[in-house]
Amino acid sequence: MNCPVDGKLVRDEIPRIIQESGADPHWHVAGPQEYRRRLRHKLSEEVREVLGADESSAPDELADVMEVVHALAGDLGVGPEELEAIRKSKAAARGGFAGRVVWMGNR
Repeated sequence: MNCPVDGKLVRDEIPRIIQESGADPHWHVAGPQEYRRRLRHKLSEEVREVLGADESSAPDELADVMEVVHALAGDLGVGPEELEAIRKSKAAARGGFAGRVVWMGNR
């Protein structure tokens, strides 16, 4: 597993998994500011993976996006239930995206 020179935010169990494969991972626990910065970068990375995924792998990639979104929300002090309540409130007030509505501007 290769990583950038300055490291890469990975799932919590990755160092253990790497060790079990016989390698010796070098890692550290990010401080609060580094963690938030790396989470935002990770979200961008995961979204790119969704955009490049085919239909069979897209659900797995979307689950990765959700994991990062939940971590970001948690870092902001927002739990999964509160995040879902915010999503539901916005959907009730403004709708969702299931209707496939494309706005073309105003006349």
